[in-house]
Amino acid sequence: MTPDRVYRRRRTGAGVLAIVLLAALISALGAHTSSSKPHPASAKLHRTAPAPTPAQRAAAAVRAEEAAIDSVLAYTPAITSGGSRGNKVALTFDDGPGPYTQRLVATLDKLHVHATFFAIGEQEQYFSPGTIAEIDSGDVVGDHTETHPMMASLSPHEQYEELFDQMTRIEAIGGKRPRLFRPPYGSFDATTFRELHHLRLLMVLWSVDTSDYTLPGVGAIVHTALAGAKPGAIILLHDGGGNRSETIAALPAIVMGLRKGGLQPVTVPQLLESDPPPHGLPLPTNLSGD
Repeated sequence: MTPDRVYRRRRTGAGVLAIVLLAALISALGAHTSSSKPHPASAKLHRTAPAPTPAQRAAAAVRAEEAAIDSVLAYTPAITSGGSRGNKVALTFDDGPGPYTQRLVATLDKLHVHATFFAIGEQEQYFSPGTIAEIDSGDVVGDHTETHPMMASLSPHEQYEELFDQMTRIEAIGGKRPRLFRPPYGSFDATTFRELHHLRLLMVLWSVDTSDYTLPGVGAIVHTALAGAKPGAIILLHDGGGNRSETIAALPAIVMGLRKGGLQPVTVPQLLESDPPPHGLPLPTNLSGD
């Protein structure tokens, strides 16, 4: 073999080897790049879901509360308290809106407390800013009839109108349709239960009556509220129907006393969601004596 032929063979062999090495290098780089990039499907699995917006959280809370009311309505049309296994207590206010309602709502806001207000429909033509303040603050607005009558003294049609007219008033000012009802004076009968069933309303009575409407003094209101407070209690107060300055003044001490005792003030739907009343309780009776 001539030296020239040997040189050409070596040069050819070196070229082939260089090509082989280059191909191996490219392959290795491609494999590294591929392994360093997550597969699209894998990337989706590891992608964090966006946090819910405040509006989404509020809507979810409303759905949960509606479901809690429906769940209780499935086994009873009326309650006087929640269960006794938790640490929740419901603060409720009747006979508003009135001239003191906005001040009362502002006091609750400062205390970081939400409550349930049973509003009278015809009062909205004078004091609707109070109910709007409740809605804006995240409180619950219930039905306390249109004109505050003794329900047991009314015909079926009249009872229906008292309930329905109030509900439309609340919706007209931007509130959601009430699902809770409190009878004025604790007056109701079998007809009331039938009309409540048609309108999907749960009757909410109370386990503690502070009698704040009699203006017994701030100390007396606080004492009565805390003396009857226990898990599941529903405490009756008033934001309308008269001078409610004593009630407003009593609220900080009531809330502080509840928290000191390990109890958390909440709305009625929140109470039902976390600790509903047990099944099989007897129906409450008319409290008005009519």
